[in-house]
Amino acid sequence: MRDGIILAVASAVMAAVPLWAGEGFLLHFFILLLLNVTLGTAWNLIGGFAGQLSLGHAAFFGIGAYGATLAHLRWALPGWQGMWLGGALSLLVAAVLGWICFRLKGPYFALATIALAEILRLVAQNWKEVTHGSEGLLILRPLFSSKVQFYYAALLIAFATLSAAALIRHSKWGYYLFAIREDQEAAESLGVNLLGYKLLALLASAFFTALAGSFYAFYIGFIDPASTLTVERSIEMALLAIIGGMGTVFGPAVGAVAITALSEGLRLWFLSAHFFIYGVLVVVVILFMPEGIIGSLGKFWRGKRRAPV
Repeated sequence: MRDGIILAVASAVMAAVPLWAGEGFLLHFFILLLLNVTLGTAWNLIGGFAGQLSLGHAAFFGIGAYGATLAHLRWALPGWQGMWLGGALSLLVAAVLGWICFRLKGPYFALATIALAEILRLVAQNWKEVTHGSEGLLILRPLFSSKVQFYYAALLIAFATLSAAALIRHSKWGYYLFAIREDQEAAESLGVNLLGYKLLALLASAFFTALAGSFYAFYIGFIDPASTLTVERSIEMALLAIIGGMGTVFGPAVGAVAITALSEGLRLWFLSAHFFIYGVLVVVVILFMPEGIIGSLGKFWRGKRRAPV
């Protein structure tokens, strides 16, 4: 109930942004912010809720981006239909990956996601007849005619992803995922279907990540392997949840605000040095706030309430 109220209020506030932000850099910043909210929340479904570390989540981002773009360019499929196709392709790949990896114990899933992302990057890099390699693909007909329309589309996708996270978190499915995260053997001994619930979490995570990838392709109007299928992209998705607070509904959204503001601010003020400063600040946050921003604030608030007056 509380999460629903927070989500409704936050969505209402965000819906008013175009009224004062105009169509310049500020609105672009908020679109990137909402994109990061979606990516961080989607990663959190498998990494935070289920405790299955994915270090190659850019694979699903790239599947969505390339799937929607190629369908649009080669088959003249409308943008929204292309986005659904990208999501469907990611579900297929995630189902195969999860069915294989989740039957095994150990770090196989993390390693497999890295391998999948790298394989897809090499395919996109070298299958030039289809992907144009490093030259990339250019979308000449945008999905929307104005940046405001892109903003509301990004808001809708972020709202849907957060709503799904809230519903999962407070459902029986969510409790099973947290049990799996804390102790897989104990959860299995109590009758929890490890393969089934982890696979469902991966499918949901992959779908929303691919949806974000498809949106990114149409918003930017250009994709290539370097912008969609890199290790950096995968790590950034994980950092959104880790810094904000893994396993919480709104932690990745808070992480998205922090990282997007930090990244764009440093890019604006420090130009070429912004990557170094960004990395140092991220390390500092992780070291001093290991439970993320949400977790650290919650611990501080609980300690303050317990303190004697």
